[in-house]
Amino acid sequence: MPSSMHEQESLLTTLENAFGFAQDQVSSLLEKYPGDYYPMYTVNGQFGQDRKRWTHWCDGFYPGMMFIFAEATGDEDWLNAAIRYTTPLEARQYDRAVHDLGFLFFSTHLRWLELGGPAEHIQPLLVQAGKTMAMRFMEQGQYLRSFVEPASLFIDIMMNVGTIFHAGMETEDDHLLDIANKHCQTTRRTIVRGDGSTSHEAIFDLNSGECLRQSTHQGFRGDSCWSRGLAWSLYGFTRSFLQSGQIDYLQTAMLNADYYLENTPADGVTPWDYDAPESGPLAKSQVDTSACAIAASGLLDLAEVTPDRTKARAYQDFALTSLKTLSEKYLGHLTPGFEGILNGGVYHIHKNLGVHEAVLFGEYFFVEALHKALDLLSEATLPAEMKPSIITPYPEDSLPDWAKTWQDGPTEEDLASPDGAQTK
Repeated sequence: MPSSMHEQESLLTTLENAFGFAQDQVSSLLEKYPGDYYPMYTVNGQFGQDRKRWTHWCDGFYPGMMFIFAEATGDEDWLNAAIRYTTPLEARQYDRAVHDLGFLFFSTHLRWLELGGPAEHIQPLLVQAGKTMAMRFMEQGQYLRSFVEPASLFIDIMMNVGTIFHAGMETEDDHLLDIANKHCQTTRRTIVRGDGSTSHEAIFDLNSGECLRQSTHQGFRGDSCWSRGLAWSLYGFTRSFLQSGQIDYLQTAMLNADYYLENTPADGVTPWDYDAPESGPLAKSQVDTSACAIAASGLLDLAEVTPDRTKARAYQDFALTSLKTLSEKYLGHLTPGFEGILNGGVYHIHKNLGVHEAVLFGEYFFVEALHKALDLLSEATLPAEMKPSIITPYPEDSLPDWAKTWQDGPTEEDLASPDGAQTK
């Protein structure tokens, strides 16, 4: 939290301007591109329909931003646009080819439900998405398999396991809840390291269920810490704690957060991989603003539930610093003709796709984090023990009257030099 009212007002203005710019950019996309187009990442600052993609895992982020704008502004036009782009996704509740149903349905249908959408229509979709997600569970190994192969567990799935928690709680199905918890526990054990860093992937023996090694598709090495994966973990374990109440998920999220704060530059913007080399085509100097946006949103949630209030304040302050830097140095208006909101994201660095560009997951979580931060700053909420108080001088009523009138003594310049001292 900014230390003064002036700093708070300045930050509030900066983030409000960024949020307004985000709305302008999405409005422009709605006007420019056809109604069945879901953007994914830019090429030379431009979105387009010829982007390479493995699955349509990003399609929920576009209407997801519209739902956030609708919530923040009360504008029905945003709500109607969000619903228009959400409805075509509903068949994906049965999609067994992806591990990304949380990205698809939490950014859209859950937000719609929270805005007062028809529960009788939305809840069955959310429940089915969770059941479909649960079908990815591998009994040997106790994890949800990635879309790559049965032996593969991705850290990304921590952002999607919430669909199973939701379905389990909504239907009171203990089997679903058990699957969700088993996956979280396996991820903690096989992907999150003791220092809070994370790998991208764990590979299992399909017969024994033993974890064989850590690996990666997007990071620098299997044993490196890919920053977006770390952000997925921090955010995902925080949300799993909020859904389940399992204290070890909170502890894992805090471990991730501590590593993040210790290893991210002071401006709050992450390198694409913390262990990347200092030079060359995969140099550490390449930032990933999408990882930064994801982490900022997760840190704001984590700060609200962290029992250690000193850490909570640190998480909150770092998130706000990150959003300030992103808003001042990486907004799309700084690049002429840029169609995205946030520059400096990375889609897939090894395939040279969407490198230092706008990526839709970065766009969505940046908008989400801005929305949380603006609510926080507008309310100026701090835990009670952190709230600044006005301290007045100690009253003079304990002094005799003669002592209430006083005068400061002479300055050093007015005093004679001590005996033997050298003077200039």
